[in-house]
Amino acid sequence: MELGIGGGLNLPFYDPARVASVTGVDPSEGLRDRALAAPRPEGLKVEVLAGEAEHLDFADQSFDTVVCTFTLCSVHTPEAVLAEARRVLKPEGRFLFCEHGLAPDPKVAAWQKRIEPFWTPLAGGCHLTRPVGASIASAGFTIDAHQAFYMPKAPRPLGWCELGAARIA
Repeated sequence: MELGIGGGLNLPFYDPARVASVTGVDPSEGLRDRALAAPRPEGLKVEVLAGEAEHLDFADQSFDTVVCTFTLCSVHTPEAVLAEARRVLKPEGRFLFCEHGLAPDPKVAAWQKRIEPFWTPLAGGCHLTRPVGASIASAGFTIDAHQAFYMPKAPRPLGWCELGAARIA
């Protein structure tokens, strides 16, 4: 399951030897169309569905893995998205994430808070001040692998990124 599959930019990176199929959800019809047309490895089955990550139309414990990349910044309620991800994951499932959010440096965070009121409406609802790792942990996940860094060549207020893997606590 890929939450906020967007235009399918992650599809070329799925290894069909390890991933039989990807079910993607996105609210944007235009992005869903791009995801369906996106390049992907031969043999990878892809289904792209209309929907919002806060309200997934799947049974509990439906997926081995939930992938979330640059999605939590722009959803209406990240807590609801994380609760849904936890709900649809199988007990041994993995939550894989790469998200940008609130930087730990107080000076950068202050700039993020100043910029956000102008940035959010211009950037498709993207919020700069959401605490990624803390939100994932608060949703009942244990983070097993975690990297945090400023994205190269991005302005610091826009570029704090957290990448990792989590499981249901």
